[in-house]
Amino acid sequence: MVKLYKNFNIQNIHKNSIILIGNFDGVHLGHQKLFKVANLYKKKHKVKIGVINFDPMPKMYFNKSLKNFRITSINQKVNLLSKLKVDFIITKKFNKIFSKTKSINFIKEILHKKLKSKFIFVSNNFRFGNKREGNVNLLIKNETKFNFKVVKPEPLIKQQKIISSTLIRSLLEKGFLEKANKLLDRNWTVDGKVLKGRQVGKKIGFPTCNLDIKDYVIAKPGVYAVRVLRPNNSKYLRGIANLGYRPTFNQKKILLEVHLFNYAGNLYNKLLSVEFLKFIRKEKKFKNVNQLKSQIKKDLNIAKKTK
Repeated sequence: MVKLYKNFNIQNIHKNSIILIGNFDGVHLGHQKLFKVANLYKKKHKVKIGVINFDPMPKMYFNKSLKNFRITSINQKVNLLSKLKVDFIITKKFNKIFSKTKSINFIKEILHKKLKSKFIFVSNNFRFGNKREGNVNLLIKNETKFNFKVVKPEPLIKQQKIISSTLIRSLLEKGFLEKANKLLDRNWTVDGKVLKGRQVGKKIGFPTCNLDIKDYVIAKPGVYAVRVLRPNNSKYLRGIANLGYRPTFNQKKILLEVHLFNYAGNLYNKLLSVEFLKFIRKEKKFKNVNQLKSQIKKDLNIAKKTK
């Protein structure tokens, strides 16, 4: 069972470990390669593996206009990391005070004194500390002084592109869902609570669950084939989803609406996990409701055939 911490005051059993620092947003194939290398070190040196990540992600903290950015929620990330044989995860609140930590103090007070880090895994472009003054070279320069070793595994490259969270966000935003899913090594998933909506879907014969997507990245607005998990239930429900602004009904806020096949239960206030399987078409404004209903029927046929 992975141990979760909100700060750097960890138990002695987790000191002298491998520490991986980063956002690990998406926990994609590139990240998975990194953890495979870390697990080789774990086995060889008989140490544990810990992760330092931040909430909110520093980029979102410094850019308040960046509302929709995450590929995975914190909870999803914890679940995914726990499958990669991580022993503990530190999710540090990123705030004004912490953002002013000098890079050398981060090394001395946190990585050395509090964590007693043995190996530090970081990417080549890793920056840290006040005004991002610290980099990999600073870590390497302090290896001997603070008794740790820096490890920089090579990034994973596919089709001459480095697999990164930035690349996956871009693929989702452009509607290349299936490419993004391959790099994630799973279906991109949005967890959200079912909200009370305007009942528009129900009125036209296609009742939907309306979900707030919070700070998830906004994939290309349109219609998707999906499958859905309910709380404490391992059986998937198949469905179709519309992610967008419902231009036919002049919706102003981005909304995820999911219509489930062959389901009639009440899901209000329930947390659903919506897996995106296939991008069917982009969002479109229809002249009237009858045109919309006709298109929905065509979309349903495609979604039902999607594996």
